[in-house]
Amino acid sequence: MTSWQIVRLFAGTFILLSLALGVPGSPLFVSPWWLAFTAFVGANLLQSAFTRWCPLEIILRKLGVQCGC
Repeated sequence: MTSWQIVRLFAGTFILLSLALGVPGSPLFVSPWWLAFTAFVGANLLQSAFTRWCPLEIILRKLGVQCGC
């Protein structure tokens, strides 16, 4: 897997998990404040699309994961 694929895997996993924990109808419901985490992940994806700066991708490259160029 390349770094951009792992970033999207992390984002998708965190969004689905935070929705499961934040939506009142979910059997895993904890608190509606988990929806704020969903918004945070979405905002990070949005800003990285415009700035091409993503902290997770920087970390992955330093760990030796192949760039997705």
